[in-house]
Amino acid sequence: MKVMGQHRLLYLMGIAVTFGIGGLIGHQPINANAAGYQVVKTTKVKSTAYHRASSKGAIFNLHHTKKLHALKKFPYTTWYATKKVTLKHGKTKSTYYKVKNSTNNVKGYVWHRYLKKGKAPFGLKYAKAAVAMDAKTGKILWHKNMNTPRAIASVSKLMTLYLVNQKVANTSATWKSKVTTSYSGLKSLGRSAVYGNFKFTKNHYTVKQLYEAALIDSSNSAAIALGQWVAGGSTPKYNRKFVKLMNKQAKSWKLGKATFVTANGMEQNALRGYGYSTPGGNANRVSAKDVALIAKHLIADHPSVLTYAKIGSLKVAGQRCYNYNNLLPGRKYYQSSLKVDGLKTGFTDLAGYCFVGTGKKSGHNRIITVVLHDANEFTETRSLMNHVYKNNLI
Repeated sequence: MKVMGQHRLLYLMGIAVTFGIGGLIGHQPINANAAGYQVVKTTKVKSTAYHRASSKGAIFNLHHTKKLHALKKFPYTTWYATKKVTLKHGKTKSTYYKVKNSTNNVKGYVWHRYLKKGKAPFGLKYAKAAVAMDAKTGKILWHKNMNTPRAIASVSKLMTLYLVNQKVANTSATWKSKVTTSYSGLKSLGRSAVYGNFKFTKNHYTVKQLYEAALIDSSNSAAIALGQWVAGGSTPKYNRKFVKLMNKQAKSWKLGKATFVTANGMEQNALRGYGYSTPGGNANRVSAKDVALIAKHLIADHPSVLTYAKIGSLKVAGQRCYNYNNLLPGRKYYQSSLKVDGLKTGFTDLAGYCFVGTGKKSGHNRIITVVLHDANEFTETRSLMNHVYKNNLI
């Protein structure tokens, strides 16, 4: 009898969890597997905005026999209620709202206590860190974990490209200057099936050619070659010198959340096999805010970067370079009103998908957005830009 009592207690506890704290009577959500339900009353209501009251709850079909969606998957969705329905199961009655999202592709019935009246607050579901910045003033327009240093993958190349521009602007070097690319490890990196995307078939390329390959095609080998050139050489010794220059520049900008160990954003455990390593941690770690500041300096001091960043595809030294920014014209997530013309994508397993976006909508200052470790980097960047403009934050 004792064992049976324990099972019965667990069974009743399970029912209590299913129906919600407070017992089995009065305005509780009905078990999705319950039989003998009844639609007691249906009332049309004026379309009213709601958002989820917590991460609990789900969207069901009318008779509450099938769970359609978990509300936790929609943390920033506004739901519009058009009907109020009373369901009865045994002696229990519960009030539900028929809801749909703004695009009308998700709809169903939700228990009223899982909803809170009003539009959902804006947020990004997938980005681990994000920021929107006014490119002219540096004002932060929206942020999420913006001061947390994170691995940033190829977004790191923005600092490399800034220092290349600085050398061309402030020394006798030109865009036609020759960059030596004869180091065997560098050539091997360019041929890598995983990390290579611009092969060094020659021992010299111009600064312009490698700049285009690094920015448009995110070439890892081109970024290292350019960094070594900036530092005055063409071997790993000069790569280490260049990384010091990256950190020196970050310090001069007072980027307290920025630490660089590679010129291209690859992690050191991946680069060591090609003969490259520097003192410090395994990955570049920079906060979303500091990434935005790097982009701000690059665009302000060297605006010509946008001439290259908006190019969708370009042949460089006989090789096709492809821009993976899918907010550019003709791409899947393009939105004409946003006027996106840059800036840089990035990905490693550690960093996840990263993206620095920028555009200048008519009548507004230029915007810079950063999303780090974001599985939907383009849709969330687009949402962030639209949020800033819709609410006149810039």
